[in-house]
Amino acid sequence: YPPAAPFDRIIVAAASPDVPQALLEQLSEGGRLVIPVGTRYSQHLETWDRVGDEYISSSNISVVFVPLIGKQGWKD
Repeated sequence: YPPAAPFDRIIVAAASPDVPQALLEQLSEGGRLVIPVGTRYSQHLETWDRVGDEYISSSNISVVFVPLIGKQGWKD
């Protein structure tokens, strides 16, 4: 939701094939994004921290979430 950005925390409750750039761009300095990333049937829960103009990521546990659909998710 760009009009209300930047955000300190963003939690995504749907799996994405990649981390949407639009979400990273909405993080405030020191902000954190938590998102399941992977295939439709197997993902890893990733955290992304914004430090200045850089993003530091780590992959945590294996998970399975419903798919994220739309422009920056799965196309079908």
